[in-house]
Amino acid sequence: QVQLVESGGGLVQPGGSLRLSCVASGMIFSIMTTRWYRQAPGKERELVAVITITGNTNYADSVKDRFTISRDNAKRTLYLQMNSLKPEDTAVYYCNAASPLMDYWGQGTQVTVSS
Repeated sequence: QVQLVESGGGLVQPGGSLRLSCVASGMIFSIMTTRWYRQAPGKERELVAVITITGNTNYADSVKDRFTISRDNAKRTLYLQMNSLKPEDTAVYYCNAASPLMDYWGQGTQVTVSS
Protein backbone atom coordinates (compact mmCIF):
# COMPACT_ATOMS: atom_id res chain seq x y z
CA GLN A 1 0.00 0.00 0.00
CA VAL A 2 1.39 3.37 -1.02
CA GLN A 3 1.52 5.85 1.82
CA LEU A 4 3.09 9.14 2.80
CA VAL A 5 2.72 9.93 6.49
CA GLU A 6 3.64 13.37 7.81
CA SER A 7 4.45 14.21 11.41
CA GLY A 8 6.04 16.98 13.44
CA GLY A 9 3.44 19.71 13.19
CA GLY A 10 2.10 21.61 16.15
CA LEU A 11 1.77 24.96 17.85
CA VAL A 12 4.88 27.14 18.06
CA GLN A 13 5.54 30.75 18.99
CA PRO A 14 6.78 33.24 16.40
CA GLY A 15 10.52 32.87 15.96
CA GLY A 16 10.40 29.21 16.91
CA SER A 17 11.33 26.10 14.97
CA LEU A 18 9.70 22.86 13.90
CA ARG A 19 10.90 19.87 11.92
CA LEU A 20 8.41 18.05 9.74
CA SER A 21 8.95 14.47 8.62
CA CYS A 22 7.26 12.45 5.90
CA VAL A 23 7.78 8.69 5.80
CA ALA A 24 7.09 6.88 2.54
CA SER A 25 6.04 3.28 2.03
CA GLY A 26 4.95 1.17 -0.92
CA MET A 27 7.03 3.11 -3.46
CA ILE A 28 10.59 3.36 -4.70
CA PHE A 29 11.27 6.54 -2.78
CA SER A 30 14.73 7.14 -4.23
CA ILE A 31 13.38 7.77 -7.75
CA MET A 32 10.73 10.27 -6.67
CA THR A 33 11.02 14.03 -6.76
CA THR A 34 9.75 15.17 -3.38
CA ARG A 35 8.08 18.40 -2.35
CA TRP A 36 6.46 20.13 0.57
CA TYR A 37 3.31 22.15 -0.03
CA ARG A 38 1.15 24.11 2.36
CA GLN A 39 -2.39 25.41 2.41
CA ALA A 40 -3.57 28.17 4.70
CA PRO A 41 -7.27 28.71 5.44
CA GLY A 42 -9.01 30.37 2.51
CA LYS A 43 -5.93 30.16 0.30
CA GLU A 44 -4.75 27.91 -2.50
CA ARG A 45 -2.19 25.21 -1.89
CA GLU A 46 1.29 26.55 -2.57
CA LEU A 47 4.66 24.92 -3.19
CA VAL A 48 7.07 25.48 -0.31
CA ALA A 49 10.17 23.52 -1.30
CA VAL A 50 11.36 20.78 -3.62
CA ILE A 51 14.29 18.37 -3.55
CA THR A 52 15.09 16.27 -6.60
CA ILE A 53 16.56 12.78 -6.80
CA THR A 54 19.98 14.38 -7.31
CA GLY A 55 19.59 16.55 -4.24
CA ASN A 56 18.94 19.86 -5.95
CA THR A 57 16.68 22.11 -3.90
CA ASN A 58 14.45 25.09 -4.55
CA TYR A 59 12.32 27.20 -2.24
CA ALA A 60 9.45 29.62 -2.35
CA ASP A 61 10.69 33.18 -1.84
CA SER A 62 8.62 33.46 1.35
CA VAL A 63 10.59 30.69 3.10
CA LYS A 64 14.05 31.09 1.59
CA ASP A 65 16.81 31.25 4.22
CA ARG A 66 14.40 30.04 6.91
CA PHE A 67 13.34 26.55 5.74
CA THR A 68 15.54 23.62 4.68
CA ILE A 69 14.30 20.59 2.77
CA SER A 70 16.23 17.33 2.93
CA ARG A 71 15.71 13.63 2.36
CA ASP A 72 17.14 10.33 3.57
CA ASN A 73 16.56 7.70 0.90
CA ALA A 74 17.71 4.88 3.16
CA LYS A 75 14.98 5.84 5.65
CA ARG A 76 12.49 6.75 2.92
CA THR A 77 11.94 10.01 4.71
CA LEU A 78 11.52 13.61 3.60
CA TYR A 79 12.18 16.45 6.05
CA LEU A 80 11.41 20.14 6.34
CA GLN A 81 13.34 22.10 8.93
CA MET A 82 11.49 25.33 9.64
CA ASN A 83 13.23 28.11 11.55
CA SER A 84 12.27 31.68 12.40
CA LEU A 85 8.63 30.79 12.00
CA LYS A 86 6.12 33.56 11.37
CA PRO A 87 2.33 33.67 11.88
CA GLU A 88 1.94 33.66 8.09
CA ASP A 89 3.56 30.22 8.01
CA THR A 90 0.42 28.82 9.67
CA ALA A 91 -1.03 26.18 7.35
CA VAL A 92 -1.53 22.50 6.78
CA TYR A 93 1.70 21.12 5.34
CA TYR A 94 1.61 18.29 2.83
CA CYS A 95 4.39 16.14 1.44
CA ASN A 96 4.33 14.99 -2.15
CA ALA A 97 6.32 12.35 -3.99
CA ALA A 98 6.12 12.25 -7.76
CA SER A 99 7.62 10.75 -10.88
CA PRO A 100 6.48 11.05 -14.51
CA LEU A 101 3.93 8.28 -13.94
CA MET A 102 3.04 8.61 -10.27
CA ASP A 103 1.92 11.32 -7.88
CA TYR A 104 1.37 10.66 -4.18
CA TRP A 105 0.24 12.90 -1.32
CA GLY A 106 0.27 12.68 2.44
CA GLN A 107 -2.67 13.55 4.64
CA GLY A 108 -1.13 16.76 5.96
CA THR A 109 0.09 18.04 9.30
CA GLN A 110 -1.06 21.28 10.92
CA VAL A 111 1.48 23.98 11.75
CA THR A 112 0.24 26.89 13.81
CA VAL A 113 2.48 29.85 14.61
CA SER A 114 0.96 32.01 17.32
CA SER A 115 1.81 33.67 20.59
